Amino acid sequence: MGRIVVMNHLTLDGVMQGPGRPDEDTRGGFAEGGWASRSAAAGDAAAQAMGERMAAGGGLAGWLFGRRTYDDLLAHWNREGGPFKDALNQTPKYVVSTTLTEPLPWPNSTLLHGDIPEVVRTLKAQTSGVLGIMGSGELIKALLPADVIDEYLLMIHPLILGTGRRLFPEQVKLPLRLTECVTSSAGVVIATYEPEKE
Repeated sequence: MGRIVVMNHLTLDGVMQGPGRPDEDTRGGFAEGGWASRSAAAGDAAAQAMGERMAAGGGLAGWLFGRRTYDDLLAHWNREGGPFKDALNQTPKYVVSTTLTEPLPWPNSTLLHGDIPEVVRTLKAQTSGVLGIMGSGELIKALLPADVIDEYLLMIHPLILGTGRRLFPEQVKLPLRLTECVTSSAGVVIATYEPEKE
């Protein structure tokens, strides 16, 4: 059975919207895009932490994306190129969407539809290694009550935005246990949490 690991940048006030680029996610008039990419040191430490976590979990078996994140990565990384693009092209991508249809435009992409927690639970049971979720806030929110996420690798930036979409919605209670914590030279806390099992 695989492990589902959420890997996301957050501000201290929990904002996850548009960390990479000013035009990444402007929903709701969000004008603070690119906040995470302003720190090169944060990126290096985060990349190392993500790589180590994926290797420890048996390797990256694939990415699990919501439609919006999938579309953004497809458009941006196919335009920019580079090693991250090559890695994304080669790695299986599973896309949860009610609006996309097959065939999907990105190599190694599989469309998942239906009851989101159930299709993800089935995929997890059929997978070895890590299924990483990057971005995909709506997908994460749909999975939270279903108890299918095994780990949260959060890059918490020393920044309060006061606006933007947050990773965890109101009214969600989720006891977590800290399993690892590293601080980058830029003050980014790279924290790994696992849900507390009752």
